[in-house]
Amino acid sequence: MVNANVPVVELKGITKRFGKVTANHNVSMSVGAGEIIALLGENGAGKSTLMQILYGLYQADEGQILVEGQAVSIRSPSDAIALGIGMVHQEFMLVQPMTVVENVILGLKETRSGRLDLQAAAKRLQQISDRHGLAVNPWAKVAHLPIGVQQRVEILKLLYRDAKVLILDEPTAVLTPREKEGLFATLSSLRAEGRSIVIVTHKLYEIMAIADSVSVMRSGLMVESVAVGDTSETDLARRMVGRDVLLRIEKMPQAAGEEVLHIDNIAMRDEAGNQKIWRVALKVHAGEILGIAGVDGNGQSELADALLNLRPIEAGRIMLSGEDISEHSPAQRRAAGMGFIPADRRGVGSVTAMSIADNAILGAQRQHTAAKGWFLSPKAIAQKAQTIVNHFNVITPDLEFEAGKLSGGNLQKLILGREVMRKPRVLVVEQPTRGLDVGAVEAVWQGLLEARQQGCAIVMISAELEEIMNLSDRIAVMYEGQIAGVLNACEASVEQMGELMAGGRLSREAS
Repeated sequence: MVNANVPVVELKGITKRFGKVTANHNVSMSVGAGEIIALLGENGAGKSTLMQILYGLYQADEGQILVEGQAVSIRSPSDAIALGIGMVHQEFMLVQPMTVVENVILGLKETRSGRLDLQAAAKRLQQISDRHGLAVNPWAKVAHLPIGVQQRVEILKLLYRDAKVLILDEPTAVLTPREKEGLFATLSSLRAEGRSIVIVTHKLYEIMAIADSVSVMRSGLMVESVAVGDTSETDLARRMVGRDVLLRIEKMPQAAGEEVLHIDNIAMRDEAGNQKIWRVALKVHAGEILGIAGVDGNGQSELADALLNLRPIEAGRIMLSGEDISEHSPAQRRAAGMGFIPADRRGVGSVTAMSIADNAILGAQRQHTAAKGWFLSPKAIAQKAQTIVNHFNVITPDLEFEAGKLSGGNLQKLILGREVMRKPRVLVVEQPTRGLDVGAVEAVWQGLLEARQQGCAIVMISAELEEIMNLSDRIAVMYEGQIAGVLNACEASVEQMGELMAGGRLSREAS
């Protein structure tokens, strides 16, 4: 029987170094039975490292971990699971071709003889699923399940192993509003059962909705812990960043200009021949942000690929200021006035081994040359890079610093600055603030609104409904490769968008 006065898990004086970098310094944290704790902090604050130490992916250089008052050694995830500690990663660890029950029992021995009884496992799994309202068919193939249901499978894996402490890393990043409600209901059920949950998240409004307390980290230190009832979103942002932060940005009213981008009934297939986009038709005007909403995997990424010709369309046309650019290469489209901020800021948006200065001119090297265009001009490159660094507050030791060593927020500000300062006619932005803390989010939002004010037509693809509703002038919702509906942002509701994201449609035609 658990002593209610003894924390289920306690971290004491945890220090973890990676070379000269101290990721955690003398960090202490405790988790009580039947408690939901949010672990909050900027990118690089050390929260993920701390949870990976608790789960056995890293080992601390100093400090100790106590489980129900007893000091323990956690050298691997299997040690953590044996102690009742489980973790659901942001990238799910599921074998797609296998069934739910096969995924759940993977690595387990069901009987003393070592033989697996799938029927018995499925029966027990169904009981756990029913008790917590997870609604998962044990015999369904994981590959056929929506993202939200796949997350339930990950939670079921931990419950099947009778985990007492569940660590969830950014659990709502890919969920619809309805799926988020379902997740929160499940977490409340687990809390009522006496299980403990640690949520690593950037989303302040979700913390206020589900957590009991918040532990705030900054620069590898545990700054403080506070009860949710004693704080607010604004207060949490201030505690996390160390200054006042705008959580909702003021968007100045602005009349849309001339039509700049016309997407005319385009269709696209993937390499396997599967239809990914079907008859998508949209128009975007100068000085307008068209938000593209939807659950990940419904054609949004393919739409970005189509606009930049990173993957060819099989039907329809793409018009830029009246010119058909459907056959233009990516370089030709950029030259015609199209900018791009990809979702993968490290793999696609930058060359991480190159300096900040070199990354600042990617795609526009010919504009920074000397000696009749034969050689790059270090002076011109440095001036361009310094302008971006100053204007977008990119925190870096110097311009020769490797771009890959920047935090996610600073790298995104560098890429944003590079694209915005070219003054493109159309800017395609994919997941502009995914994984960023509130301070970096504020800077990126301000940069996008600045481009809008200067007359840029922006196509913003985002899984964050708050971001979509905060920045967009109009919102197009995608479902299974089609436009389910187009809404005026000032009239759109979360419920309406959630319905469209789940496959509902507007009574009127999308425009």
